[in-house]
Amino acid sequence: MSLASSIASGDKTFQYVAVILYFAAMLGIGYYAYTKTKNDLDGYMLADRGLKPWIAALSAGASDMSGWLLMGLPGAMYLSGLSEAWIMIGLLVGAWANWRLTAPRLRAYTEVAGDAITIPSFFETRLRDNSRILRITCGVIILVFFTFYVSSGMVASGKFFDSAFGVNYTVGMLIVAGITMLYTLFGGFLGASLTDVAQGVLVVIALLAVPIIGIINLGGVGATVDGVRSVDADHLSFFAGSSAIAIISAAAWGLGYFGQPHIIVRFMALRTPGEAGTARRIGIAWMFACALGAVGTALVGIAYFAKHPADKPADAETVFLALSQILFHPFIAGLVLAAVLAAIMSTISSQLIVCSSALVEDLYKLVSEKTGRGTGLSDMTYVRLGRLGVLGIAVIAALLALSPSNSILDLVAFAWAGFGSAFGPAIVLSLYWRRLTTWGALAGIVVGAVVAYAWDKLASADVYEIIPGVIASFIAAIVVSLITYKPNPEIDAEFDAAKALAASRAPFEEFKGDSDMKGVSA
Repeated sequence: MSLASSIASGDKTFQYVAVILYFAAMLGIGYYAYTKTKNDLDGYMLADRGLKPWIAALSAGASDMSGWLLMGLPGAMYLSGLSEAWIMIGLLVGAWANWRLTAPRLRAYTEVAGDAITIPSFFETRLRDNSRILRITCGVIILVFFTFYVSSGMVASGKFFDSAFGVNYTVGMLIVAGITMLYTLFGGFLGASLTDVAQGVLVVIALLAVPIIGIINLGGVGATVDGVRSVDADHLSFFAGSSAIAIISAAAWGLGYFGQPHIIVRFMALRTPGEAGTARRIGIAWMFACALGAVGTALVGIAYFAKHPADKPADAETVFLALSQILFHPFIAGLVLAAVLAAIMSTISSQLIVCSSALVEDLYKLVSEKTGRGTGLSDMTYVRLGRLGVLGIAVIAALLALSPSNSILDLVAFAWAGFGSAFGPAIVLSLYWRRLTTWGALAGIVVGAVVAYAWDKLASADVYEIIPGVIASFIAAIVVSLITYKPNPEIDAEFDAAKALAASRAPFEEFKGDSDMKGVSA
């Protein structure tokens, strides 16, 4: 029996109202962001580097955690217990390290290095790549893979509507695609970030509310733990049934954070590098609360459905949804359903903006300037092109999602490992190693992506492909850089200036006034 068929028509009405209110709120926030976004490319693509720490933190978290946080992760732990929690542990450690190591340096360096607003443009300026090959390669990689990534999110939304409400897959997918595209198209990066905040709050409240009410319903923490033990005591063990390789592979998901463009672009949008520490504490607290909620949901599900086997969901990944239907008033359950949509839509909107920036800033701008067609174009024109980019990518992704296939969904798992292996080492080295070269970065990016893909397709060992991918990428980038390195005083001065700015809490303009920026292209 599907989840939709178990919901009475009166209950559905309440839930439709809740979801419609959620959609209206997202469109309202998008319109507000539209009124606050300046008509220049920096404003549309990066909110003029004006994100407050709590907005950047919640936006980064919400754009990272898609529907798997509320469905996939609780479902896996519901079936196998806490041994499946190592992915979340790895993600927590990886996210903390990313905020700690990457955020302040990247925020400082992208502004020092020509005020870059995308990762490809940062690489080009940081490494003085006059050939433009690095920027174009990165732009194409981002554009192609994120288009499929966006499509997979739309597939998830269509299946969600079909499962939760019995709405036709295509209709549900087009509703989510259309609303997400609208508030992203008009609100730009600020619209995506502000809706991410609202979605992040909704997600964490829902994830905490379900296990708390479930534990109360079961008679307390002790009764819940006893209920889990009655099914299988090993469900409470982090190590039962898991090999060392499996644990390391699961935890290695955290390595992917360093190379995810839709997450690290939030670092670039902070007001100052010094605010990265505040954002880190807020972001990790949000992630930790979500992790507790996901674990709690799984354990409550094990105990509850052992006690009420007739209510057990047919699909383990719907345990979060099933518990919300049972434990809450239909309107509140509708808000919980909206939280699943929020997790999906926040990721889609962030990826749409990154795709649009890659299309306009990293590809169209370069081609138009090369041919002379971009000469004299106003910032407003580039903003319009950015909006057209969002529209075009959303349409292509929706067309791909009309016929969902495993190949699209399988690409999501590869995309995390692929982006992490390709861009992660290049980002870290560009921020912490002054001798990285254009050809070294390009070698690392290409080798990382190829090794991750090949390992996934060919290797028989149970090792997540991001591990060999990251190792190979680091080796290739370092070896090729050592071979092709030539001293450049301007790059050295810029590197030192970015390092000093990252350690400072002053805005860039004040920092320039008090620092030796001679020879630095800012």
